[in-house]
Amino acid sequence: MNPLLRYIQGYPQHILEPVTQMIESGRFTTWFEKRYPANHDIKSEKALFEYTMAIKNRYMKKTAPLSKVIYDSKIHLINNALGLHTYVAKVHGGKIKSKNEIRIASVFKNAPEPLLRMLVVHELAHIKEKEHDKAFYQLCCHMEPDYHQLELDARLFMIYQEINKKK
Repeated sequence: MNPLLRYIQGYPQHILEPVTQMIESGRFTTWFEKRYPANHDIKSEKALFEYTMAIKNRYMKKTAPLSKVIYDSKIHLINNALGLHTYVAKVHGGKIKSKNEIRIASVFKNAPEPLLRMLVVHELAHIKEKEHDKAFYQLCCHMEPDYHQLELDARLFMIYQEINKKK
């Protein structure tokens, strides 16, 4: 199996086959660039926080606040994750203080905006739904109707990144 396909392992054959053919024929990069011709301009962590808060305030006003949203260069090394949501609760003077943080893999600093949005939506959904269950994916699709397609495309973006790294 082509090592690039590790990002989409578990997807059905009717998805794996055309991707494999495009990679082997050298057409994958051109196809991806045609599908996503431009990258977002959300480069700073302040801009990422504001972007995330706009989505949160639109769909999840009543959930716990976010204390931090950052790009994290270490994420890609941890379990091939693309983003992480962390929740920390500390007892402070008899009160429980909680912090929700979202970390997005730095590779998505230079990605198409729909893929960044999908990752932000995914991590925001974890504030309310901890497990990847039906309720979690329903919430993701509520915030981003094309969620499942964009999740696949984010994985295809990882393949795109690796192909272009080799050039």
